[in-house]
Amino acid sequence: MRFFIFFISVFLVFSNFDWLFAKQERTTGGKSPQELMPVKVLRTDDSVLNSILNATGKYNNKMVYSRPSPFPVTHTGKEEWVDYEKYGTFENVGTERYKYVVKEDASDDLKDASGSGVYPNKDSVYNEKDYKKYKDSGKLDGSVWDFVDSYDYQADFYKWSTVLEEPGVKLFYTASALDKAGNYKHAVKAYYACLVFFPKSIGYTQWKTPWYIAPACIDRIKYLTREYPQIGVKLVDAKVTIKNRFDNDKNNDVFFVNPGKLVRATASDFIRKHKDLEKIKAKKTVGTGNVKLIEYENGHFALKVGGKPYVVRAVCYSPTRPGLSPDDGSVNVNRDWSVADFNKNGIADGPYEAWVDVNRNDIQDDNEKTVGDFALMKAMGINTIRLYHYPNFNKSLLKDGYENYGFMYMVGNMLGMYGVDSGADWFKGTDYTNEKQKQAMLNSVKKMVNEFKDEPYVLMWVLGNENNYGTVGVKGKFAGTSNQAQSQPDAYYAFVNECAKLIKSLDPKKRPVAICNGDVYLLSNFAKNCPDVDIYGANAYRGEQGFGALWSDVYDVAKKPVVVTEFGCPAYADSDDWSVAKIEKGQSSYHSGSWNNIEDNLAGVEGGVGNALGGVVFEWVDEWWKAGPPPEFNPAFHDTNPQWKGPFLDGGAYEEWFGICSMGDGENGGFKRQLRKSYFTYRDLWKKYKV
Repeated sequence: MRFFIFFISVFLVFSNFDWLFAKQERTTGGKSPQELMPVKVLRTDDSVLNSILNATGKYNNKMVYSRPSPFPVTHTGKEEWVDYEKYGTFENVGTERYKYVVKEDASDDLKDASGSGVYPNKDSVYNEKDYKKYKDSGKLDGSVWDFVDSYDYQADFYKWSTVLEEPGVKLFYTASALDKAGNYKHAVKAYYACLVFFPKSIGYTQWKTPWYIAPACIDRIKYLTREYPQIGVKLVDAKVTIKNRFDNDKNNDVFFVNPGKLVRATASDFIRKHKDLEKIKAKKTVGTGNVKLIEYENGHFALKVGGKPYVVRAVCYSPTRPGLSPDDGSVNVNRDWSVADFNKNGIADGPYEAWVDVNRNDIQDDNEKTVGDFALMKAMGINTIRLYHYPNFNKSLLKDGYENYGFMYMVGNMLGMYGVDSGADWFKGTDYTNEKQKQAMLNSVKKMVNEFKDEPYVLMWVLGNENNYGTVGVKGKFAGTSNQAQSQPDAYYAFVNECAKLIKSLDPKKRPVAICNGDVYLLSNFAKNCPDVDIYGANAYRGEQGFGALWSDVYDVAKKPVVVTEFGCPAYADSDDWSVAKIEKGQSSYHSGSWNNIEDNLAGVEGGVGNALGGVVFEWVDEWWKAGPPPEFNPAFHDTNPQWKGPFLDGGAYEEWFGICSMGDGENGGFKRQLRKSYFTYRDLWKKYKV
């Protein structure tokens, strides 16, 4: 998403995204970028930092959101948990011929056992206490799709459980309404019924691409039962494998279904258990220097830095002052944070001179001393920063981040996304069959490695940024991303592999090479063409439950470890129903659930896939330029238009609000930080990694 809004909003008048990267270099008066970079550093006293964080935490704790009581469900079913084997038979479990068959004389009993809204009980909802009142008042009028992200969950439940709709989709959204309202046990019953009866159901995203119901049901059941162990059950052995799912063509999908079972469980059943990796033999090691990627004989993967286990706790860091935008060339959002010095004191603004607005009054009070983002990030537990595209960073600052704050860096190359370094005309887009363009990108990769290969702070090399979503725009209609990867998947991934081989030939320390893909789209093409890529990186925005089958999909198809190269949630929702306290609790829950899912799949964790390496939080601080280009959108204004739909607080992806910090009212925005609850969530989650 690094440049997402840019490419969907702008009617481009220039031909190449390199213009945005080059603008500042063309206005430097003949001096090299390194000569113009701030060279001073500013340290923060630990006692001052801790005092500020303690005060901020206390202020944030005053913002309390209490969920309303769940709406009543009168008919919850005669059985707390349906014993499906009593009412029918599971046939061909684990195969493409799976189905659940209800016994001839058991249909009515199964309905009674299930309860309102839970298939096959379609009728008792009409007898729910408040159904008639809702119906007669007109609260259930309108399109069923108006009842997905509404705030009247009771109305959502009544509408979805009585509508004529594809049965799996209908049952999922019935369960979702119960879920959002806090009726967790009945929601789990409904999600599991969907798994049993409709595991092959397909819905559709706003882009008309397939959305698979069964994996979503598994994810929500696992999340809810872990988050609320008082529910009293755990889902075991459930797995729905969808062959050919990674090409967005539902017509060639083949489903292999095992709905698993709900078994009795207590809180102790959800405590992670770890295997001692030191007792497991290493099967393969990538890296000859400080950084090593190890594949163990049990199929698990882990990173080590300096001989110690290293879980990637990274952040996307691109603080941009309100009023600046890459759309007008006033800022390079990728690297200008490392050179920005607006008060001209020779000190990098964000990294060293940011201050915390403890009480969110948008004024720097006397007790709100300068601390710097680097110190705040270290205190939170961040150990890695992702650099999207390598040129012209302030390397002395990167070095200081490594030596004094413990940061490693994921060094990236866009590899032709947005036309970067390919030389392609914008409205033709990077062509991965064009030898001239490929050579230009190979030259860029070579330059990247040669520039950073001797730096001890390189954790891995990262190729691309969601290039698999690449599109070519039409002038005057839509901008696209100036990239043909989506229409040339085999050529693109073969080229990625060529770049990986080049990197390995140039890097004397043979550090791991990763790709940055958009989720798992075209995963099969990647697996076929990229044997020399060591790590599968995925920008994935799947919801508070985490990443679901991402881990097993990548392992089953490609046998690779995974780093989530972007994940996050906007701290905004467009309704009076969402207070600041509710919003920040929602964003915090999204991050907490996502990180817990990463940890569930780290090497050595029993019951997990074992191929998770960590993740990259998107992002450190809000960016006010991302709604779109001026004059239609003003980068000096914190825009509240959603750019796309997703599993976020109100269903909207508000691109300008993804930060775990905000800049308040934008005044003094290059320096001011208001720490949201998510900051402290990570500080708590990551305490155990500190030594």
